[in-house]
Amino acid sequence: MSEDICEIPRWQQVKSQLNNLELEDFIAHARDHGGVILDVRTAAEFEQYHLDDAVNLDYLSQTLADELETLDTEQCYYVYCRTGRRALRVCLLLQNLGITRVYNLANGLLHYELA
Repeated sequence: MSEDICEIPRWQQVKSQLNNLELEDFIAHARDHGGVILDVRTAAEFEQYHLDDAVNLDYLSQTLADELETLDTEQCYYVYCRTGRRALRVCLLLQNLGITRVYNLANGLLHYELA
């Protein structure tokens, strides 16, 4: 194997296949399309700060899978977390549940100095 090859981490490869939006576009798109903003951080993180109108679904909760399964598959979802890793996983879970209109906040709140 060549020393010049730089492999891209798997999470970045997966992220590149999502609908990633920068913060301003994320908020505007959710507002314009009547989507549901999902904050997948912990309740404590959510209490400290969250985007307006966001719904908290704690990625670390034992009930996350059950909560995701109750979501309307026809709805549009905008998912974010602190760094983007939890949101990425939730986006994949939503897609696996047949939800096609899923958007990810590129790089998470921390990137925008909001976390």
